[in-house]
Amino acid sequence: MNTQKVVKFLVSSSAVSLALIGSSVQANAQEIISDQDGTAVDATGEEVAEGSAIVVTGSRIARPEADSPNPVTSIDAQTIQQSGLTNLTDLLVQNPALIASSTTSDAGGSTALFGGVGINLLNLRNLGTDRTLVLVNGRRHIAGISGSAAVDINTIPNALVERIDVLTGGVSAVYGADGVSGVVNFVLKRDFEGFDARFQSGISSRGDAGNIYASATAGTNFADDRGNLAVNYEYNREARVPGFARSTGRVNEFCSLIRNPLDFPDSPTVFDRVETCNLRYADSSTNGAVDANIDFVPDFQGNGLPYDRGQVLPQSGGLAIGGDSTPLAGYQGDLSPRTEKHNVNVLGSFEFSPAFRFFVEGKYVKTKNFSFAQPSFDFFTTIQADNPFIPAPIRNSIVFGPGGLDDFGLPAGVLVSRDNFDLGTRGEYAERDTYRGVAGFDGEISPNARYEVSYVYGQTKTDFLATNYRIADRYFAALDAVDEGLYRTGIANGNIVCRSNLDPNAPDNDPNAFLIGAATSPLTFTPGANSGCVPLNILGEGVASQAALDWINADLQNSVKLQQHVVSGSISGDFGALFELPGGPIGFALGAEYRKEKSTYVSDPLQRIGALADLAQIQDEQGEFDVKEGFAELNVPLFRNAPFADILQFGAAIRLSDYSTVGKTTTWKADGTWGPIPDIRFRATYSEAVRAPNITELFSPQNGTFAFIDDPCDPTNIPEGTQFRQANCTALLTALGVNPATFSPTSDPRATVSLPGRSGGNPNLEEETATTWTAGVVLRPRFIPRLTITADWYDIKLENAISTAAAQDLVDLCVDQPTLDNQFCANIGRDSTTGFVNDFLVGPANVAQFRTAGADFTVNYTFAPSQTLGNFNLRLAGGYLDRLEFIPTPGAELDNDRTEANAPKWNGTLDLTWQKDNFSVNYGVNYFSKTRRYTTEQIEANPDLVDPKFIFFREKWEHDVQLGWTTDDERFRFYTGVNNIFDRLPDLGQLGYPSSFRGRYIYAGARINFDRIPGF
Repeated sequence: MNTQKVVKFLVSSSAVSLALIGSSVQANAQEIISDQDGTAVDATGEEVAEGSAIVVTGSRIARPEADSPNPVTSIDAQTIQQSGLTNLTDLLVQNPALIASSTTSDAGGSTALFGGVGINLLNLRNLGTDRTLVLVNGRRHIAGISGSAAVDINTIPNALVERIDVLTGGVSAVYGADGVSGVVNFVLKRDFEGFDARFQSGISSRGDAGNIYASATAGTNFADDRGNLAVNYEYNREARVPGFARSTGRVNEFCSLIRNPLDFPDSPTVFDRVETCNLRYADSSTNGAVDANIDFVPDFQGNGLPYDRGQVLPQSGGLAIGGDSTPLAGYQGDLSPRTEKHNVNVLGSFEFSPAFRFFVEGKYVKTKNFSFAQPSFDFFTTIQADNPFIPAPIRNSIVFGPGGLDDFGLPAGVLVSRDNFDLGTRGEYAERDTYRGVAGFDGEISPNARYEVSYVYGQTKTDFLATNYRIADRYFAALDAVDEGLYRTGIANGNIVCRSNLDPNAPDNDPNAFLIGAATSPLTFTPGANSGCVPLNILGEGVASQAALDWINADLQNSVKLQQHVVSGSISGDFGALFELPGGPIGFALGAEYRKEKSTYVSDPLQRIGALADLAQIQDEQGEFDVKEGFAELNVPLFRNAPFADILQFGAAIRLSDYSTVGKTTTWKADGTWGPIPDIRFRATYSEAVRAPNITELFSPQNGTFAFIDDPCDPTNIPEGTQFRQANCTALLTALGVNPATFSPTSDPRATVSLPGRSGGNPNLEEETATTWTAGVVLRPRFIPRLTITADWYDIKLENAISTAAAQDLVDLCVDQPTLDNQFCANIGRDSTTGFVNDFLVGPANVAQFRTAGADFTVNYTFAPSQTLGNFNLRLAGGYLDRLEFIPTPGAELDNDRTEANAPKWNGTLDLTWQKDNFSVNYGVNYFSKTRRYTTEQIEANPDLVDPKFIFFREKWEHDVQLGWTTDDERFRFYTGVNNIFDRLPDLGQLGYPSSFRGRYIYAGARINFDRIPGF
């Protein structure tokens, strides 16, 4: 972003804003606000109370909030309550800067991280959850994810939140690493006195997604108000919503955009992809799709009836319309997990003297989550010909080759592809216990200086149970069933047993040993007469015995323990006792901090040895680091109340860190504020911030993993890559002796199954560095009191960035670089005969560069046209995304992600509240502009890819309303509301984007509030 563009932005923002406010109606509301100099004023500008300096987010120096040079977007407690949302992340994801955050809906079904069901994580500026620093009262909070610094927002008490501050960039010098994209600071209520309770319940208009929320807070002052003690309890429960509860989970109602079967050969006048419904996996079924001819085309259903493949769709990844196969609808599991949360907080303080105040915070959070994901599946698994479960029509169609072997030299039989809903759908239960304690003391050293010393301890302990995972050796042994009499004497007796019970060498000769996982899986049982193996029938639906399911399935017990210790001390104040500048005394803060983070993940023994058919090997992970830091901050007020300088100040901060992992780092920032007149202020910050790699990125052991990979070198995918893809794929395949012209992995089952690979950490990682600057304007016109308009530009450039490419990205990036001589190709293996991908290594590396820039703007205005009409409060927060770019390696082609999913060009929220006497109405709008379903590169390569109306996902428009009534004594408030009034639903082919699957949502609640606890 060049200087000319920024200046143009600031000038135009100021001009437009002044034009707007110039035509506004003067307010008559009497609510007290903070004026430009920190003085409390009423609507007419009359001084009513003396203001005081406070510590604002982004600084350790106390100053009037209006003097802050940092662009901070705040969400107050009233806004939280008026939203009707009891999950804080569901509200924060509406903020322009946090639109890519992960809500509870993202942490259920197949979209949840392994061990991450129900987790809520914030993602600031689309730069990742690990780059978003979450604080509580300006202090660090224990993480919720193994090996990461990302905080589970479920652990933040809704009822205690005074406000939430969102600050972009420039915070590493003040708060330390992990905040290269910025900080989200939850400011909790302090010195709470009285009693406050709230109850709310809600449900979707379809009768599901029920929610119950209850909270109670009680606090009292004592010892002549020198002491305060407050206790809070909060409960929240959200119901699980299965995938089949919506139209996207119903066979004939779920539609998506699929390769047009009428467009072969490709015609430039016919769209390549068209809306298609009743989609299914062509060669897999819930009761078994059986291939008796070993030609990789099913002939029978598992029950022996003929198999109808439906209308097979070419170049669609193995999909079909109709037939006997498994529907896509509902396949990915739950739309939202079941969650239950108990949150207990204790806050206390006691001032022994102005020089010594002791304070404590204590928290315990218990969360329980559960969700079903997708089922396990078989893809061309062999059932040997002598298996007695094979129905007669199928058995009579088996083709025997020489010696009773099939075309591959394996024992003759049938191939079965199956989606195993009836074997036990995989799911995850998680229980998390979060403890956090803060203890410290602060006080005055002199009238111009204060000190604070604090200790923070945090611990997250997670036990999660991953259910219904098949033990590989047991599963394939159970499938290899025989008639005992026929096997021993040649005469059937109807006693069906596992072959391995009769022949201990059977597992070594099992043709399924060539399947993924089976060849390397350790034996968890001893073959022979007393092995315990129970024969398993998968030819049909619901035909497996419970005894067989109990023998092949395992529930995996995993545990995570995170610990955090933070000791910090600081002195802040000003030099007013020595001298003052025309703008006031110079403010300062300096201090030191020690932090230690530790993460331990204990894997289930079956995962640890790689014994599972559905999950790669996952070993234990353990790591820790500590960091010693010193920091300093300065604020220099040059002028105040001077001609053309109502305020002129600048500031700076620096932090020196010494990590046990990456060594010494330095972060710093500089900022400035200039207000030529009281009505307008310009502000700017510039900073260099760092993020040290986290524990998982450094210490994760190398594990096995699986991934579905759509080969970029397939002819259908060549046009969707960069200009380098064609030549690189040709060179790569030719070097292997494979003809690029005939290379077609999408038509070969060996290349379309889930492929094995490896993943692990990188102990050689270095810190990543972000350069961030902001520039903005604040307008507070004296002739329109209670109106504030802000507009700020931000620019973040992240270099030496730690990037972990997914398996699909890895193979794409390999051939999309200028040459094949890159680190991505080095981590990809291909079969020397077929050219198919047969290995990959996924791991973090300091190779990437991210760049994002844009603007945030806010409007806050409270006005009262007359006493008859009541009071109005308008709040608008909007954002404009100018760029969001990713460069995977130095010299590589830039990937422009702007306007792609969760990165809209424009977004914003609007809240308008009307209050008259005891009644109030709040109306809210949540909006973001259309985002790309297909990338710019895809459309440029294939202009006829899709009907233009499908290139973008539609805009998000959601309207909310809440009605409230408060008693005359203001002790009781009752409210009801509707979110997403017009029932906007997800777009074509989506489960929850751009609008939530919930649709219209109705709720009601009540609040009780007393200034003092009755009886105290």
